[in-house]
Amino acid sequence: MDDTLLLLTVAAVALVVGLAAGWAVQSAAVRRRLARERSFFGLPEGSECVLVTHRDSASAQWSIPRHDALALLGLAAVIENCGAHPEVAPHDTGLQGFGARTEFCVGDPTAHRRLAAHLASLLPGVAVHPGDESGAGRGTFAVGGSSYRVEPGAVEYVLLARLTAGEGGRPVFLAAGQRPVTHRAAVRHLVRNRARLARKHGADGQFCLLLKVVNSQAYGPDVVELVADVTKAATTTAESKGHRAAS
Repeated sequence: MDDTLLLLTVAAVALVVGLAAGWAVQSAAVRRRLARERSFFGLPEGSECVLVTHRDSASAQWSIPRHDALALLGLAAVIENCGAHPEVAPHDTGLQGFGARTEFCVGDPTAHRRLAAHLASLLPGVAVHPGDESGAGRGTFAVGGSSYRVEPGAVEYVLLARLTAGEGGRPVFLAAGQRPVTHRAAVRHLVRNRARLARKHGADGQFCLLLKVVNSQAYGPDVVELVADVTKAATTTAESKGHRAAS
């Protein structure tokens, strides 16, 4: 009887120790994963970030277009999980420079002032066609010697970038698309693949990806293909390219 009681006691202690060890290992893994996520997004606990989006031109008051609002909702879960505090700001409101706090800038660069300024400053190798008088060619991307023209509802492109500049070192995330559905697709790609992107580019790395949204008329923002990593071409000015070619 004593031996049986001893065996039961030892088994119970071993079970408790095993559960405690498993909980400790799992908790440590969760903490490490959260630390990597906070580092990648530049969102330490208690920090602030800003989400910059379009105004809805169809509304008399300031409101956010549907797809952009859904894109911001996709980011909200990440921001909350990191313990950060978001501010939503319209693109044409005077904001501070970049680097002091993480920024998520979402929209159409032909109409989004803040996004257009970021492209000019941080991605000088990207050109976005404003369109002619009839609107033809509007939003066509030119990067790395190739052009990417929108075919509404069939083939649409969006640039997804993580860039660092300015004082403070906090990143700027850009989702610059040809149509509203592409902004949402880019944010989905970022959120779903954040761990893989952090591993590939580093927690503090920069990248600029060209994504293609396929048949959004039927599938919405769900079918997304990576066209190319255009980081080098997008962050290099035309003058620098010409200088290298001449030398």
